Amino acid sequence: MSEKDGLVSRSEDFNEWYNSLVLKTDLADYGPVRGTMIVKPYGWTLWENIQRALDNRFKATGVENAAFPMFIPTSFLEKEAQHVEGFAPELAVVTHGGGQELSEPLAVRPTSETMIGHAYANWIQSYRDLPLLLNLWNSVVRWELRTKLFLRTTEFYWQEGHTAHATAEEAAERTRMMLDVYDDMARTEAAIPAFTGEKSALERFAGAIHTYALEAMMGDGKALQSATSHNLGQNFARAFDIQYLDPNNERQYCWTTSWGLSTRFIGAIIMTHGDDQGLVLPPRLAPYQTVIVPIYRKDTERTDVMAAVEQIKQALAAAGVRVKVDDRPQLTPGYKFNDWELRGVPTRIEIGPRDVAKNSVALARRDIPGRDGKQFVPQAGLAQAVTDLLADIQAGMLAKATQFRDDNTQDVADYAGFKTAVSTGFARVWWAGDNVAELKVKEETKATIRCFPFDQPGGTGTCFYTGQPAQQVAIFGRSY
Repeated sequence: MSEKDGLVSRSEDFNEWYNSLVLKTDLADYGPVRGTMIVKPYGWTLWENIQRALDNRFKATGVENAAFPMFIPTSFLEKEAQHVEGFAPELAVVTHGGGQELSEPLAVRPTSETMIGHAYANWIQSYRDLPLLLNLWNSVVRWELRTKLFLRTTEFYWQEGHTAHATAEEAAERTRMMLDVYDDMARTEAAIPAFTGEKSALERFAGAIHTYALEAMMGDGKALQSATSHNLGQNFARAFDIQYLDPNNERQYCWTTSWGLSTRFIGAIIMTHGDDQGLVLPPRLAPYQTVIVPIYRKDTERTDVMAAVEQIKQALAAAGVRVKVDDRPQLTPGYKFNDWELRGVPTRIEIGPRDVAKNSVALARRDIPGRDGKQFVPQAGLAQAVTDLLADIQAGMLAKATQFRDDNTQDVADYAGFKTAVSTGFARVWWAGDNVAELKVKEETKATIRCFPFDQPGGTGTCFYTGQPAQQVAIFGRSY
């Protein structure tokens, strides 16, 4: 355990490392109700940056934002049998309001498909009303038994997209399109490479005909389902009577989709990139991309140093760099270095009297600790140097995470090899098992089918578990 931050090393206890890191970096804290989470400003700014990256992408595909009520009549949930069965164990239900018992209990929103279905049935009349493409930024409540900050909490924040289409083909295209949007955001903004593919029938969203997902490998080799996109077919359209008049003036049921990414994605960033020194945040999403630490001992030194700091700050801000000046007088420079290293700020600028005299600064990068990650650069052109370094860090983080994922994804042909593979990472195998076989594998190894990846090798193989001919490859792994 490090004295400077009290962190257990990742290799010693990954779970404790994660929990203490979330708390010590001021990302979040525990709420007063069991399983709830308070997201602190540093964590919320990170979420805002994720929101912005997604929101721009959503709108580029024609999606508009809207807001829907958080209270849902329980009769709505009961209209789609698979849906209510899937969510019943997690529901929070309100039975009283205003001091009186309600005529009908209300579920606190676990997800909005049923509320959306009710509205779409009223709004959609003609093929001219389609497609209808909405997204909601909200929180939902699922009464979880085992909770973990960001990864699984009773209430969490997310976006949920809901679309309605005239044809099955349009719905299928939208479902895949939105998964591609998530994949692009994860790689480009968060430097997280994920396997993309279809979930098994057992892992499918309640009420969907197809569920697609991003399955990312965390630093301990486990999987984290980081985003999902669901083709709901006509299940919800039939349950809520969402129909339209086609060009031949005949009534048809719509085809609908839903898709979401939540604050659990912050957990993915932490567990993909963090190290024994703390967070390592991707520059494109980090709340601060650089922190300036002024160094001085005398008031006369302070005047010159802070004047240079202000000039550098303005130049960086003008170049679009998110910059923080740490001028806390009660703390030593060494403490500040460690503090911002713990918080994962991608770059750090140190400037003292000698640097002012030389018109230079010390520029350190978080992803390469120690002297190897530090260089002295001129103040002239510093904004461009920082911008270039941030791009290099971003690319390096993606390359490192991709290498780790690939090194810990093994192609195996037998059960013994499978068990070894899923103990440290993912197993890529030919699969021809049914639901019963899938459950047995889970019971015996704690590994599940994370997805049938879109990137299939083609041809046929032999199922590692049943020995039967197999038409597709699956990615198995233990998961959060």
